[in-house]
Amino acid sequence: MTARFQGTAEYVATDDLTIAVNAAVTLERPLLVKGEPGTGKTELARQVAQALGLRMIEWNIKSTTRAQQGLYEYDAVSRLRDSQLGEERVHDVGNYIKRGKLWQAFDADEKVVLLIDEVDKADIEFPNDLLQELDRMEFHVYETGETIRARHRPIVIITSNNEKELPDAFLRRCFFHYIRFPDEATMRKIVEVHHPGIKNALLTAALTQFYELRETPGLKKKPSTSEVLDWLKLLLAEDLSAEDLKRDGANALPRLHGALLKNEQDVHLFERLAFMARGQR
Repeated sequence: MTARFQGTAEYVATDDLTIAVNAAVTLERPLLVKGEPGTGKTELARQVAQALGLRMIEWNIKSTTRAQQGLYEYDAVSRLRDSQLGEERVHDVGNYIKRGKLWQAFDADEKVVLLIDEVDKADIEFPNDLLQELDRMEFHVYETGETIRARHRPIVIITSNNEKELPDAFLRRCFFHYIRFPDEATMRKIVEVHHPGIKNALLTAALTQFYELRETPGLKKKPSTSEVLDWLKLLLAEDLSAEDLKRDGANALPRLHGALLKNEQDVHLFERLAFMARGQR
């Protein structure tokens, strides 16, 4: 029986997240994890693998990724070229089959964690094209006539940034969890993992500014957990204090704001807020 996931020293897992992970493992269903970019979805898979002592196989999805690539790819062009050159290896079609990430997970000698990262980047048909393979834990290789079956059912974790809707048939087969953006208490625990011993006054001032910034109306891209960690790293590197973070009406932008604001529209928004504040004085 696989051990239960309780989080790790490097990853603060909320109660509802650990329940979701363990439920998916018990049901032997893929765990579909959604949430804002930068909330630790990909890192979750790595930490589950570490906590349970399992190897992780990572399949990063791009807009051009096809489901077939997760199974295998047959290189007919190379085989044709070798046949023209009279190569001996041409007689074994297996020499021209490249194993995909699902094949690697199915063929592993031990249970593994399979991460299918950012599934919503691919074509809308991509999730449906994997339904049967993820359900049955097997697929057929037409070129060789063999059927590949999972020796040990992998723990499948699928992440999505919610860029597009996923098919209902796919959703029915998953256990779903949405990682909510951390509240301040949870964020303090996360910061302590990454920046142990940070002064409380600095952390309080920084997080107050951070959450105020996130809640600013009209913000195009809200800064994420990973970005606030980067920002705090910079504040510590510059040896800034809580006093240094104080802003006046003339400067609505936080110190080292490039770690938090990632487009010119949001920078201009804060510049306009500062201009309006000056005009009201």
